[in-house]
Amino acid sequence: MFTRIAVGRARVAREVRAVGPLMAALRAPVTARGPWLTAVLNAGAAHRFSGRPVAVVVEGHRQGRPDAAAFLLLRRRGPATVVTLLGSDIAPSPPGGPPARLLARDEEMAGLLAAGISDLVHSLRRPRQLRLAGLPLGDPTARELAARLPDGVIATARTQRLVDDLDDVGPVARNCDPRVLDRWLPVLTARETDPRGRDFLRAAARLHAAIGQLELAVVADGEVPRAALLTLVDGADRRPWWGFGESAPLRTELGFPTVSLTAPARDWPPVPRLRSQSPWLRSRSAAR
Repeated sequence: MFTRIAVGRARVAREVRAVGPLMAALRAPVTARGPWLTAVLNAGAAHRFSGRPVAVVVEGHRQGRPDAAAFLLLRRRGPATVVTLLGSDIAPSPPGGPPARLLARDEEMAGLLAAGISDLVHSLRRPRQLRLAGLPLGDPTARELAARLPDGVIATARTQRLVDDLDDVGPVARNCDPRVLDRWLPVLTARETDPRGRDFLRAAARLHAAIGQLELAVVADGEVPRAALLTLVDGADRRPWWGFGESAPLRTELGFPTVSLTAPARDWPPVPRLRSQSPWLRSRSAAR
């Protein structure tokens, strides 16, 4: 078995494409699939100080198909480097089910992936804080990783999810046609107050509409939307993502349990094996 570390947007983007079959085999949610992660990488490239993406990949032999992978983001927060899951801080993010995955084909691969993440974290040269959130209950990699971190804490929480009750507002037009989305998108994105969120919403919506994974639902008076909802669609899995009602946000309800793994910022002892394998991590800070 081989574990490798890919650093930087271009290299991580290649790993995202390579892990596509594993994502499909594990039925990862839309927010842990290639198109969404690609949109996250593109959004980060457009802004300074957005962090450095890193992929930890486990494969049975060199140039083989990956058997496990974690896509992470390293960011500076004062004197510390914070390690999170890639896309966990992106907004607007779909509420509802667990959005993230630590991809592992089986328990053995989960253990090897946990070892790779632990080695990566230990190799960083400044105080490190680990925050992996939005994982499903019973995630084997999170469990293995927590056992390797003396201060690692696993906690659970309940998400909130949007409720698609636009039929109560008025006649709803639902469509998956990218051309229809482009017609409505300028009016819809004007409702998003955060400029960075507006940019990501526009880019991610267009990308998922182009591959048939986005539904637009609109209740309108002519060209003026009274209510709207964007839903990410992957077969039978429907994940309401973003929308608004008449002069109010859409209704929410309790979603699914999620797991988070955290470890406080501190100077963890280095792991010599990874430092000898990774000159980049040895020679410079991994979070810019």
